[in-house]
Amino acid sequence: ANNMHTMSAYAMASAAASASSASSAALSSRRHAAGSSAVRGKAAAAAVPRVGGRGGVVAVRAAKGDILLEVKDLTAKVAESGETILNGVTLTIREGETHAIMGKNGSGKSTFTKVLVGHPSYEVTGGTAFFKGQDLFAMAPEDRSRLGLFLSFQSPIEVPGVSNTDFLRLMCNERRKAQGKEELDPLEFYGFLSPKLDQLNMDPSFLARNVNEGFSGGEKKRNEILQLAVLESEMSILDEIDSGLDVDALRDVAKAVNVLKEGDKGLLLITHYQRLLDFIHPDFVHVMEKGKIVQTGDISIAAQLEEGGFASIAKK
Repeated sequence: ANNMHTMSAYAMASAAASASSASSAALSSRRHAAGSSAVRGKAAAAAVPRVGGRGGVVAVRAAKGDILLEVKDLTAKVAESGETILNGVTLTIREGETHAIMGKNGSGKSTFTKVLVGHPSYEVTGGTAFFKGQDLFAMAPEDRSRLGLFLSFQSPIEVPGVSNTDFLRLMCNERRKAQGKEELDPLEFYGFLSPKLDQLNMDPSFLARNVNEGFSGGEKKRNEILQLAVLESEMSILDEIDSGLDVDALRDVAKAVNVLKEGDKGLLLITHYQRLLDFIHPDFVHVMEKGKIVQTGDISIAAQLEEGGFASIAKK
């Protein structure tokens, strides 16, 4: 059951819209909507004009400098055990901003990212989260992705029997349909994909392999960023994208991320180490502790953590 939930979350956040993943995602979303978020969803639907798209996605683009992601007093628990993990997370990310969240293991960083994309293992118990003016908790996970929210997982799973090319083209076309664009046929898609492979320094032979099957840690992380490049998402959440990477692989991945975040894209990095932030420079660094952001500042916070650990922050 845990493996099924993991695969479902991976497919949903990546917008791989096969019929089975879409159905399970929608069921998960309806379970969320049955709770307190349903009330907020009705209010958001009344307040935000719909301009097309599918599955409840609003085909709008925020003006320069507008808020992309706004989270207020978010609380959440593990659905099965009832254990509370998030204890009032508040975070605002505007267009063009890069944020980083740092914290000890178990502080709630990864739970926060999974709650935002609609992982069924977690239940929202309070607070709000709006992306481009839309109530995330009133949307199915796959619709959050179609709207432009992307999550790169810490440990990307293998998907046997599904070729990378088919997976990428399916997610690309789901996103394009949500934006009112024409779908790409296989030949058109290859032309669209080729420059992105060059940008990521990826061997085109990866496309013929099954999704992440037999990939090294660095190849899996590059593949996650390739998915981001294909989706062209407006808000990207990268959960420990630096874990398991050597310096060369980290440099390649960071270079691609820096290109992809240019302009008015938003970016949220989850990391333990300053070395990632040496390659991808954040505008704001947040420290999370016990499911809540307890300090916000600039890159100097990361340097302080590197030198003195989290105890050095706690003393202030």
